[in-house]
Amino acid sequence: MKNLLFVLAFFMCVIAVNGQSYDGKGDKKFNIGYEAYGLGNGIKATYDYGLSELFSIGAGGTVYFDNEENDYFIYARTHVHLGIVFDLPSKFDIYPGAELGYVSNEKIGLAGYVGFRYFVTKKVGIYAELGNHGAVGLSFNV
Repeated sequence: MKNLLFVLAFFMCVIAVNGQSYDGKGDKKFNIGYEAYGLGNGIKATYDYGLSELFSIGAGGTVYFDNEENDYFIYARTHVHLGIVFDLPSKFDIYPGAELGYVSNEKIGLAGYVGFRYFVTKKVGIYAELGNHGAVGLSFNV
């Protein structure tokens, strides 16, 4: 895990290609990644749509492959994008977020996290979401 965080930090520091992390209203992102902890280890896929300069909503799902209790988590999600508030470069965004949905064991699932997104090119970026669930992966402008 330390090696993965080091690699992500390295890319965030040395790559300087102009990309846009959040465009505001109408912005569309597709993310795919690895959920390392929370309800289990698994593959996470999400879609986000920008409602305004600060807010986005979306949906997603995670399929777990190491947990006998939970097979999947399907949810709605929302973010508050703070890159513009903190006057961050356009290729970097920070966003607190929440996910609320259905877990395969007939329970309501809730996740809260702080997300970080950095776009390496205009179309491809990396992201990390850290909270009571944790994920890292790739983000794509759609």
